[in-house]
Amino acid sequence: MQLHISPSLRHVTVLPGKGVREFIKVNVGGKRVSYRMLFYALLFFTFLLRFVFVLSTVDTIDGETKCSTLGCLGKRLGPRILGRRLDSVPEVIYKVLKEPLGQDDLKGRNDIPQTLDEFMAEVKDSNLDAKTFALKLREMVTLLEQRTRTAKIQEYLYRHVASSSIPKQLHCLALRLANEHSTNAAARLQLPTPELVPALVDNSYFHFVLASDNVLAAAVVANSLVQNALRPQKLVLHIITDRKTYSPMQAWFSLHPLSPAIIEVKALHHFDWFTKGKVPVLEAMEKDQRVRSQFRGGSSAIVANNTEKPVVIAAKLQALSPKYNSVMNHIRIHLPELFPSLNKVVFLDDDIVVQTDLSPLWDIDMNGKVNGAVETCRGKDKFVMSKRFKSYLNFSHPLIASNFNPNECAWAYGMNIFDLGAWRRTNISLTYHYWVEQNLKSDLSLWQLGTLPPGLIAFHGHVRVIDPFWHMLGLGYQDNTSLADAESAGVIHFNGRAKPWLDIAFPQLRPLWAKYINFSDKFIKGCHIRAS
Repeated sequence: MQLHISPSLRHVTVLPGKGVREFIKVNVGGKRVSYRMLFYALLFFTFLLRFVFVLSTVDTIDGETKCSTLGCLGKRLGPRILGRRLDSVPEVIYKVLKEPLGQDDLKGRNDIPQTLDEFMAEVKDSNLDAKTFALKLREMVTLLEQRTRTAKIQEYLYRHVASSSIPKQLHCLALRLANEHSTNAAARLQLPTPELVPALVDNSYFHFVLASDNVLAAAVVANSLVQNALRPQKLVLHIITDRKTYSPMQAWFSLHPLSPAIIEVKALHHFDWFTKGKVPVLEAMEKDQRVRSQFRGGSSAIVANNTEKPVVIAAKLQALSPKYNSVMNHIRIHLPELFPSLNKVVFLDDDIVVQTDLSPLWDIDMNGKVNGAVETCRGKDKFVMSKRFKSYLNFSHPLIASNFNPNECAWAYGMNIFDLGAWRRTNISLTYHYWVEQNLKSDLSLWQLGTLPPGLIAFHGHVRVIDPFWHMLGLGYQDNTSLADAESAGVIHFNGRAKPWLDIAFPQLRPLWAKYINFSDKFIKGCHIRAS
């Protein structure tokens, strides 16, 4: 067959008998060339036409030329490629886009394009000069930026409210268990039973400590720990809670024993040390609450700020979370005093799930260090595992800048091995309280939230880095976490706002937590706690 293209590209001949790649030939001015040469020629010609079209469009906006034919533009062909600098953009566009546009300037306007399609249609239908084009572009982009900012801030506010509030299902569970504690003797059993009390101070056992005022969360941690233990009879779990949660917590574990593991439930007021004299962490919490309330002005004041970026507003909202002023979050710094007879414990947060036997943690040589922890500055997940001291401490403050290295690797709270014997030979606790006090004196300008910043300081030089297998983080704020990666970790941590017991939990990750709940249990079922 023949395809007539032009006088110079006269025809294409397909020769029969062999593959197209070998025998498509083109007769160009009497010379035979391969199909590949023709393809590249057509590709270049197409590119050239598009390039000319784009330059013609920009020239029209710029008002430099009214060229509409290749002949006209061809007169400008030369060493500078169509007579233009490739980096040139009309100066008037730059000038207009640089000018600030206030939020009030767009109020009541209904002539601003709402979408890119509307903007393109208006540009196409109107013969705009460069200045008008830039003005409309600036208005549209500014309006969309304002709406995006408002939407982000609303999302952060809703998440703050959702993560700070107690879900009615958890409130129901606590009330029902408290009632059970007062009416059912079986819910008031001594934990552990008298014959097992000696194990509480026996260092041949594996001792775990969990501080929580959330019964359901504590139940999941305990269930996952015991169910995955190879020697549950050697496991002791010390559960510390506050006064108001003690009755529900005791009722739950009295009615849901995890034998042969040994469970102890104690409220803080049951510890002799905690009732004697002044407790530094409690004093610090009281001061922190006063300073924080004055410093922040509440969530409404934070959200009303029109100058700060949404991520800054999100951080300030997060700083208002009740957990940062919860004794359950601070109590780990007093472990040597709370358990004076123990040499080593593993501390667990109540938003973790254990997925493997943790007894090998006792075989790790601590090399004289106090805190066995996973580093958080290196790993596959660059969003979660990219935390250094500068991520938590304010290095614009001279007190921080003169004492610490901003690029030093941070480590994680949530699953930590604590050598209490080594700890008692240090001044870690005193250092912790000193820096907490300094932060309060500086109106929270050294760091803004959490117990990890003072922990990074206090345990500086006392950390034994352990394998990341033992602690996978970010399941409460990283929705891109791979389910396969999470399933292969020894301990997973739902740190972040999207706790697995909240409606804002990531649905693909929540089953890893929910699998350790018996949803047919009468208390769980009666409070309408569901798997999803």
